[in-house]
Amino acid sequence: MTTETDVSAASTVDVDEVRRAPKVLLHDHLDGGLRPATVIDLARQSGYELPTFDEAELATWMVRGASRLDLTLYLETFAHTVGVMQSRDALYRVAAECAEDLASDGIVYAEIRFAPELHVEDGLSLDEVVEAVLAGFADGSNDRPIRIGTLVTAMRHAARSLEIAELAVRHRDDGVVGFDIAGAEAGNPPTRHLDAFQYVQRENFHFTIHAGEAYGPPSIWEAIQYCGAERLGHGVRIFDDITQNADGSYELGRLASFVRDRRIPLEVCPTSNVHTGAAASIAEHPIGALTDLSFRVTMNTDNRLMSATSMTREFCQTMQAFGWDFTQVRWMTVNAMKSAFIPFDERLELIEGTIKPWYLERHSV
Repeated sequence: MTTETDVSAASTVDVDEVRRAPKVLLHDHLDGGLRPATVIDLARQSGYELPTFDEAELATWMVRGASRLDLTLYLETFAHTVGVMQSRDALYRVAAECAEDLASDGIVYAEIRFAPELHVEDGLSLDEVVEAVLAGFADGSNDRPIRIGTLVTAMRHAARSLEIAELAVRHRDDGVVGFDIAGAEAGNPPTRHLDAFQYVQRENFHFTIHAGEAYGPPSIWEAIQYCGAERLGHGVRIFDDITQNADGSYELGRLASFVRDRRIPLEVCPTSNVHTGAAASIAEHPIGALTDLSFRVTMNTDNRLMSATSMTREFCQTMQAFGWDFTQVRWMTVNAMKSAFIPFDERLELIEGTIKPWYLERHSV
């Protein structure tokens, strides 16, 4: 497993400077980013049985379990994190620690998603689950240079998406900024949840859709053209609609052209994509070509525990692999902030008041 230290030693990338840089995260799962020590502590409190109660072994087990080149197998590791997140106190703690961890990684704005329907096994209502998470984010962000918006997610293999969409809208003034569907793509097309997306649209609210991760352009096409997705969760398989010519130039198919022309944001998660088999390696990840082709690419972590990653690590790896500098870090950060689900004036304030000044002062970009 490559660490941030390994990345730094193997390249000229300044890991500490990347960590200090203001960054924006749009695709991160709450139940995929717990601290290993917290998983163990919560398991002991609730009597939940883990594969191991050794912190280092559990961290390794999670990464090994997630690195099986298959999205469905990858998702199996979440049984243990979700298993210890069934009480108000547990949800509050995980959310508060998430805010702390992201702030320490230089993230100034984040949208964190989770599926409330997965946290009701011990009797909590959906609203109580959301309220606990929102309270944790609020307290964890307090006195730290980070703002967190919450995305409420429905599971695409279940039949509660309209109910979850209504839940998201119900809490829109409390910190929920949008709606999402997640889970295995194959056999669970986004159009199954069309009523939920249409409800969100009628309420003038926002949503993103997991599409183009384990399944190709048809999933992306449905998410955009039938469901009206504002952003694509992952979206990396749009590269399947792009052809590289012998001379190295690229030809975009109609769907890829539409996505680029409409500036539809791609919530790209490189390390996770390697773990699920969507990309063979970081060096071979389509993010390099998609960036060169000026798609609206954003950098993301997906699941920090399962992929043993952070935004700093994602940027360091890709900077090393593609020869990027802070020009690309700034560009992706501004892309992400432009694509956030908070009001325009608030996005602009972060871009002009926090993000651009740092990059201009430190790296003249």
